[in-house]
Amino acid sequence: MLKILAGSSSTAFGERVATAFGGDLVPVKTTKFSDGEFTVSIEETIRGKEVAIVQSTFPPTDNLMELLLLIDAAKRASAKRIIAIIPYFGFARQDRKDKPRVAIGAKLVANLLTAAGIDRLMTMDLHADQIQGFFEVPVDHLYASALFVPYLQDLKTENLCIATPDTGGTKRANSYAKALGVDMAICYKQRKVANQIENMTVIGDVSGKDVVLVDDMCDTAGTLTKAASLMMGHGALSVRALCTHAVLSGPAYERISESALTELVVTDSIPLDSNKNTDKIKVLPVHDLFAKTLTCLVENRSISDTLLIQ
Repeated sequence: MLKILAGSSSTAFGERVATAFGGDLVPVKTTKFSDGEFTVSIEETIRGKEVAIVQSTFPPTDNLMELLLLIDAAKRASAKRIIAIIPYFGFARQDRKDKPRVAIGAKLVANLLTAAGIDRLMTMDLHADQIQGFFEVPVDHLYASALFVPYLQDLKTENLCIATPDTGGTKRANSYAKALGVDMAICYKQRKVANQIENMTVIGDVSGKDVVLVDDMCDTAGTLTKAASLMMGHGALSVRALCTHAVLSGPAYERISESALTELVVTDSIPLDSNKNTDKIKVLPVHDLFAKTLTCLVENRSISDTLLIQ
């Protein structure tokens, strides 16, 4: 029997996964000390059970540390198998050495999770596919296209064009364009420093098209909103965006609200800030996707047969 528990940053998401799976969330207690240190305890026996631990590792890094502590607690409580469910895998942008003397954060996190004691990882839309190879345990890499593609099909737009806000997302955008049978455009951007765009141009014809920008995450929304303005400047009829992970840091909410975007469609892998939400943001829940995948794992059925994989 599978037991599902969740960290504090993903409690609501974990509850939805547990309900969709057909069970209840195992209670977890977090105790904080006055100096900021904290400890966790699992408030129900999990001896000899398969355990799924749900926690997205968006900032602050306390979320990652809490996940590691929960994994360690489950291992020391004699869990039979530990599955880490990380809807949003933090540090994924640090997937390689792009200049001298920098850390490969994604590999470090993979090592930490493995050392803590996970037997399997389940995540969604990694920033770089090669991160799967950083793990020595099986990785179930899910794709939000399972929700986004049907959503776009329901729009019944005749002049649809899929676009990517940067060249790094070309493969992802091409998968959407193939699935929908439409054209694709690419935004080419140049940066001098992180989160600051120096220059951006459009490759492809977007004139008279309803453009859909596809990306794995939206952080400060600088790239996304500038790409939307660029598309409109090149004759697009409308621009909407699909981003799996709504990181939305800094001025992101304000930029989206004031942008040329018709809407930004995201998943609930990261909870939105209720104090800053905007009417332009639409959330598609992905808990059913994770619950179905868990069911396949427990019943030893193929995952690719039941889920849309890019």
